[in-house]
Amino acid sequence: MSRNIPTRTALGEPVSVRTLTAPTTSAIEALSDIFDQYRVHYGEASDVSWSARWLEQNLSTGRLLAFVAEEGARFVGFAITMEVPASLRLAHFWQIRDLFVLPKHRRVGVGRALLASVRAAAIASGAVRLVLQTEEDNDAALRLYADSGYTLINGYYSLVLPIIPTPRGS
Repeated sequence: MSRNIPTRTALGEPVSVRTLTAPTTSAIEALSDIFDQYRVHYGEASDVSWSARWLEQNLSTGRLLAFVAEEGARFVGFAITMEVPASLRLAHFWQIRDLFVLPKHRRVGVGRALLASVRAAAIASGAVRLVLQTEEDNDAALRLYADSGYTLINGYYSLVLPIIPTPRGS
């Protein structure tokens, strides 16, 4: 499954999106660099080597699927998804777990191209819906998602039960 959806940066450079179906070591390393920047953006400590191990483990087992936006040979954005059983419908849906675009590549269509590629793959897999979540104050992401056809789900709450104590400051 490799869908190439081209877009262009503000400087007119071509950006394409593809699925990492069988990520090589070099692809994992390239993704871990930008994935680590994503983690740091959300307040986590930088750890590129642990990011690479985590990505390799989850992508190689098929637990997660990664879509990457590339400018030349450089990753400039990614979306990480997972397939989830939809028990009431006796089907499955896709969840976008993570979406990130490097700051200088934002607002030029890279995020939109990633979302379009994920949507096409989810439809091809027979998924009944595509879901994601973001913080309520992430206005730029909320605009992107609304412009891409996503709607808020009213009447539901997200709840969490921490199993492992989190370090202070997390």
